[in-house]
Amino acid sequence: MRTAPVIVSSILAAALCGCHQPAPGGAEASQAAGRQAEEPDQAVIAGAITEAAQEAKKSIIRADVETGPTEAPPIERVHLVVPYPAKGAQPDEAGRVLIDGVLATPAYQAGGAITIWGHSDSKGSDADNLAASRRRAVAARDYLEKKGVDARRITVIALGEARPIAPNRKLDGSDDLDGRAKNRRVEIEVLPPQAEAAADGAMAQDADNRAQD
Repeated sequence: MRTAPVIVSSILAAALCGCHQPAPGGAEASQAAGRQAEEPDQAVIAGAITEAAQEAKKSIIRADVETGPTEAPPIERVHLVVPYPAKGAQPDEAGRVLIDGVLATPAYQAGGAITIWGHSDSKGSDADNLAASRRRAVAARDYLEKKGVDARRITVIALGEARPIAPNRKLDGSDDLDGRAKNRRVEIEVLPPQAEAAADGAMAQDADNRAQD
């Protein structure tokens, strides 16, 4: 960017120096030349400005810089935890708001597969807790289907009390109500299409390996 001012200064200096050269033809010619020297040559100035602008343009625009489209950022996996009320098989209002948020994610909008895991606390028998966790996961699935989600995209898995995220009991043996509340939940995951394809390929390879054993 410093080239343009230097060029303008050099050309103007040369033009002014040329204007001060003594002209042949006596005093009148010298006086006329003096008057011309006092007035800058507008054509020279305009030429200098044009040349400087062209040089500045060359210094800004580089032919070796590509200005093609940039790549879109990768789509991230979505993992959401939806708490459920005690003895409740349906998401409450706060839970429905969380599930609605899934519909706005890039992974969902790209057509990614949806997996819903249902969980329970440890209060009750294993069979009852497994059934309760399934009801919660099915309720989340039904809610998504009512929102227009294709049922073929959704997989439901009931886990019962097998995977707690908080203690169900305190160290003194009493119920940990906060921990039980955290364990009564549904987890929703949406995989972006490319991750889904990679997972399917890994499962197929694992099945082939087991068949060969």
